[in-house]
Amino acid sequence: MSLKWLVLTLFLVLVGLSGWVRGCGPGRGAFKRRGPKKLTPLVFKQHVPNVPEHTLTASGAAEGKVSKNDSRFRDLQPNYSGDIVFKDEEGTGADRLMTGRCNEKLNTLAISVMNQWPGIKLVVIEGWDEEGDHAPESLHYEGRAVDIMTSDREKSKLGMLARLAVEAGFDWVFYESRNHIHCSVKSESSQAAKYGGCFTGESTVLTSTGVQRPLSQLRVGESILATDPSTKKLVFSEVLLFLDYDPTQNRQFLHITLKSGRTLTVTPNHLVSLTDGRTVFAETLVVNQKLLVSDSVETLNEDIIINITRVYRRGVYAPLTRAGTVVVNGIVASCYATVDSQDIAHYAFMPLRLVWNVKLGLYRVWTLLNKPLEGWKRNAADEISKKQPDVGVHWYAKVLYSAATYLIPSRLHS
Repeated sequence: MSLKWLVLTLFLVLVGLSGWVRGCGPGRGAFKRRGPKKLTPLVFKQHVPNVPEHTLTASGAAEGKVSKNDSRFRDLQPNYSGDIVFKDEEGTGADRLMTGRCNEKLNTLAISVMNQWPGIKLVVIEGWDEEGDHAPESLHYEGRAVDIMTSDREKSKLGMLARLAVEAGFDWVFYESRNHIHCSVKSESSQAAKYGGCFTGESTVLTSTGVQRPLSQLRVGESILATDPSTKKLVFSEVLLFLDYDPTQNRQFLHITLKSGRTLTVTPNHLVSLTDGRTVFAETLVVNQKLLVSDSVETLNEDIIINITRVYRRGVYAPLTRAGTVVVNGIVASCYATVDSQDIAHYAFMPLRLVWNVKLGLYRVWTLLNKPLEGWKRNAADEISKKQPDVGVHWYAKVLYSAATYLIPSRLHS
């Protein structure tokens, strides 16, 4: 059995046990079936979520117009679905171009429309725009937005169409006009950030050998400064793998400056440690809050946030230690993101830690059997870690964070 399938099997066993425990609750309610979800139409000028379009919890900031000469233009995908009517007033086919995420949500919505109103199709009035007909920050310029209606042009259907768009997974839906619904999605780079909370490559960690190592040069198997989840004391903890590793990707970060001069550059959905013992999303931090910092390899202290700014940086790195924590630039942070609970996240990654232990044990046994004298001297972790980390979000993290939507309360994940 491959390593990937072994970890997945362990994960499913844990999920199954959790579900069995919940299913054994007292009374008949534990086994009660839920009825079909009742859909409520949006009202004119309502938008979901109830925040501005360019906020992080909606579709996020605009990243700049995509022209035909832009390298990002190659990432736009044409939609040729027979279930969707494209108005294409320009006659250029531009309305068919959109990002992969927008394409996916639009196809899902088209099916929902046909199920809701047999014989009716989804109509796209406006998609990617290259003519400058929208506001400067419009997501139409990036292929991240569409304006839609139904093929029968029945205005009474628009409220329900908007609700169907929300259910289809668009990140921001606006009942903008009496003639259409506006929908938009997060950028592809922010979707990667959804699964992997990260630090920048120039951020440093302290290794057990006393070296301040940039994350871009850190290797699996090295032990770095972290905090023990049970004692809350500083320890050196082994790097098991990278939950996200991409030296070339551009992503939005929060640059957090502390009174001491320490700085932490981290993605908004990453967990950081407060002095009261809580871990919170970096995006919820405010000036004057106190973070945990290390003054030495033995002493923890507190430091005050004096400034927070949004920046774009190239390169994303998210090491996973055995402890589930890491001290970056002298500031205590979690290895986890997306799930607003250090304990839940650490428990969920238990299969990876178990597999790592098994892997080390088997390697040591194999070495002792084949080269007895060298077996006692070799560091198994160093031998296993020689392989360069795979680029992208680790597959287990993707599975886990996607499953979080269904397995834990929505208030606990971003």
